[in-house]
Amino acid sequence: MENPTTESSSELARFNMIQQQVRPWGVLDDRALDVMAEIQRESFVPDAYRALAYADIDIPIGEDSCMLHPKLVGHLLQALQVHPGDKALEIGTGTGYVSTCLSRLGARVTSIEIDPTLASAARERLAALKVKNVDIREADGLAMPMPGAPYDAIAVTGSMPTEAALPMLQAQLAIGGRLFCVLGEAPVMTCLRIRRMSKDDFRREALFETFVPPLKNVAEPAGFEF
Repeated sequence: MENPTTESSSELARFNMIQQQVRPWGVLDDRALDVMAEIQRESFVPDAYRALAYADIDIPIGEDSCMLHPKLVGHLLQALQVHPGDKALEIGTGTGYVSTCLSRLGARVTSIEIDPTLASAARERLAALKVKNVDIREADGLAMPMPGAPYDAIAVTGSMPTEAALPMLQAQLAIGGRLFCVLGEAPVMTCLRIRRMSKDDFRREALFETFVPPLKNVAEPAGFEF
């Protein structure tokens, strides 16, 4: 059983995360905020970083990988507008925190992780936490369309330097489906929401500028030729 003092400290940390980081950065969706306020983020970070689970910093989770900042997760959830019964595809499982948030919002989540170590650890973590409706698969989510399409929501948790994978991702959206991704190169990248209005009509909305490490095996920009 968790120590009451520890539990109270965790609740306060989540409250402060919402009120001092996520809400002031423009995340006002009550359902997204409620989910983030309920889920114990410290359960998803490496042991060495548990004390920093709610800090506004990059938390390393593996080779060249890190958890998204809480405020970025909030924007992701707000942009995707997930409702109970929606089918969601996540590219980049990481520790399973975003997968769990999507599941708590009512989605049936297919989460793709290219790193076998992260994928295995996330499966064990979500099983221990009794998280339902999340299917974690080991694969390169940008190499080919994933089974189960069309999806109502697609979350890409690492950045993509080019638009090479966008047509494939967009093609997996249901009509009315939403895609959240980060496009561009350091130091400035653009966070996008893309909505599929019809078979061939995709509406793109630039949300804000940010920085997120790129996905593994993602297409790199063409180099200069002399």
